[in-house]
Amino acid sequence: MPSLNDVRKLASSINLSLASGRGRAKPRALKVVMLGAGAIGGSVGAWLAARHDNVWFHDLPAVNERLRREGLTVYPQDRRDQAQTVRVRVLDELASAVDADVVVLGVKNYSLEPIARMVRERLGDRPLIVGLQNGAANQSILPRYFSRVIYGVISYNAWLDADGAIGYQKKGPLHLGTRHNELQDELAEVTRLFNLGVETHATQALNDAVHCKLVINLTNSLTTLVGLNFRPISDEGLFQKLLANQLVEGVQIVRAAGVREVRLGGMPPWALIQANAKLPRVLTKGLFRRNVRKMVVSSMAQDVLTRRSADTELETINAYLLGLARRHGVKTPFNDVIYAICRREFARADFAPLDVADVWREVERATARS
Repeated sequence: MPSLNDVRKLASSINLSLASGRGRAKPRALKVVMLGAGAIGGSVGAWLAARHDNVWFHDLPAVNERLRREGLTVYPQDRRDQAQTVRVRVLDELASAVDADVVVLGVKNYSLEPIARMVRERLGDRPLIVGLQNGAANQSILPRYFSRVIYGVISYNAWLDADGAIGYQKKGPLHLGTRHNELQDELAEVTRLFNLGVETHATQALNDAVHCKLVINLTNSLTTLVGLNFRPISDEGLFQKLLANQLVEGVQIVRAAGVREVRLGGMPPWALIQANAKLPRVLTKGLFRRNVRKMVVSSMAQDVLTRRSADTELETINAYLLGLARRHGVKTPFNDVIYAICRREFARADFAPLDVADVWREVERATARS
């Protein structure tokens, strides 16, 4: 008969074996439909399709045809020689995916309402919906159409070179959560599924994570306005002042709204954002230059400067945070002026990026009057 000590050792070994296997169980054979093969939907979908053979894509007919013919190619920034091409399955008709378990909406907020309506009409309320949009607007749109929604906070930058060709700064991470921390079993299963392809975390602080990312997204407007990566920045010092004050005001807004800081893979902490604005530039310019070199073409710049589209995220990012500032009595002179300039300039059919010195002069004049 084994001794009590032998039994304890056996139990201990079993517990260690169970612990070492936690989180590694493969998710069941979920059928996943990626709706939209842009920079985010395409990169997440490609990474997942490489490891999970029940991923399907649906986009516009021309995009569908190219995906079927050429697959999806993803490559890390400045390393095209490491590009990976993934053959993907394509749906010409969304209605043929009535057995979908998960539908991932990879479109931007300005396209979300009609896409959500179409998914509801074609597939009903059966699938679990995953929304991968910047900001909080999707939290007011998607619950009108679906009873089970998971929201994603994207903590990496990606860009579309052409349909089916996507560059990315780093691979993930994603943070997934729900508005009221419901659907915990579904959240765990989708997190395990996404982890097959890209680092993914479940969060119980979705609202905080969304708003911390929104602070960083604020700068998309300025970098697009001055054409970062499209034209030289004439005065690095002025660019740093504008960018630093935009971010500091963003932190002040979300703090006043009760948001707690959540660290999101590689994004600067609030303490560093504040230090960059307050410390002498001689101490911060080196770090600032290194961070600017890491900046890629933002999602807003892709809309405004690459696609020449009138649709942008200016309202769901900048205007949303400015509205939050007004409700909580936070003054935002830098963001007020930058938003106003962007609204004016982005509406021009022949928009060309402004010199950073011209943007600074408008900010100076406006702040001098206030």
